[in-house]
Amino acid sequence: MPDAPGAVSRALREAPPDQLVEAVDRYLRSTLGASRVEVLLADYRIAGLLPVLDPELPDAGFLACQGAAQRCFSSQQPVLDGRDDGHCRVWTPVTAWGERLGVLLVEFPHASDAGLVRRLGDIAGDLATALRAADRETDRYRRARRRERLTMAAEMQWDLLPGRSVTHESFLLAGQLEPAYTVGGDHFDWSVDAGRLTVTVLNGTGTGLAAALLTALTVNAMRNARRSGGSLVEQAELASDTIYYQHRGRRHVATLLLSVDTATGRVRAVDAGSPHVLRLRGGTVTPITLEQQLPLGMFAETRYDVQEFDLEPGDRLFVVSDGVYAACPGGHETYGERAMTRSMRSTRLQPATEAVGTVMRELFAYHAETDLRDDAVVVCLDWRGTGGGDGWRER
Repeated sequence: MPDAPGAVSRALREAPPDQLVEAVDRYLRSTLGASRVEVLLADYRIAGLLPVLDPELPDAGFLACQGAAQRCFSSQQPVLDGRDDGHCRVWTPVTAWGERLGVLLVEFPHASDAGLVRRLGDIAGDLATALRAADRETDRYRRARRRERLTMAAEMQWDLLPGRSVTHESFLLAGQLEPAYTVGGDHFDWSVDAGRLTVTVLNGTGTGLAAALLTALTVNAMRNARRSGGSLVEQAELASDTIYYQHRGRRHVATLLLSVDTATGRVRAVDAGSPHVLRLRGGTVTPITLEQQLPLGMFAETRYDVQEFDLEPGDRLFVVSDGVYAACPGGHETYGERAMTRSMRSTRLQPATEAVGTVMRELFAYHAETDLRDDAVVVCLDWRGTGGGDGWRER
């Protein structure tokens, strides 16, 4: 059967939302002669890749290809493995708009060439876009991603996220929540629209379902203002008034709102509480000092002011909640005093998508591998500038 242009896209459009992987499997076997196909999705902690077609795959069989799959996922480049018997395995990233979903594994009974690898890249891209669209129509892929059951609060938080990474010619942005399966109130949100990137990071208050409900109210209030054309100040003020009139000052949310002009790198900020911003430039981590204003919802009719600063090509911004910088297990010094900045410096040769995981792993190590006592969120923005390119490599 010839490999007709658009055939994979058509097969994915015609497949039921829960059968996308099977549609790609059939296409690769019948058209390109694949002898094995598997799609591996990143789990909620981005700590491993889990199979979709064979979720009962034993660890021994899965781990045989884990190293290559992880290299492909981390580098976002195809990985080839030619075998002595003439067979060849190709791992290709499954990524849409910078959102790393997983890896497509295809095995052939023959050697591969550059044209075949490029074709697999196109197929993996089509699959990634389809998976993003299908995620609202089926639970299959969400089930495949989880190593354990999520709490109700965590289910709400993950469902509220815009994604875990997004790319643009001017930037690469990534975020991560921990503890992934039990997170309560900490959260991040973003939107790319008309030459502007809006990022918000919330330091949730309380625990469990109550914290998740308060965060959901806050995020949706800010989205409502943003989607109605409201400025950064209007987003903060609508959210603050909504929280206040719902809870009468008994509950409030520390929030940082950022708006980045993607043409100039000019950042407008509203600092309504405790999330901190740090900049990595030239190997040096420096806090961005902003005037802290009242948390959202503390008082009625609170008004907020905007502050501004500039990004230079190659800059990296970290935004962290107090569950990161204020962590002090066992009465030791807080993580943010030395360990956090050291871990941030160590990421300078990694893209933002890997940097958030590095900071989180170092945080867990600081807690001596015990469960985090507080929710933690890390958001990382790599500013490439209007010229685009991999500016993160230049730090």
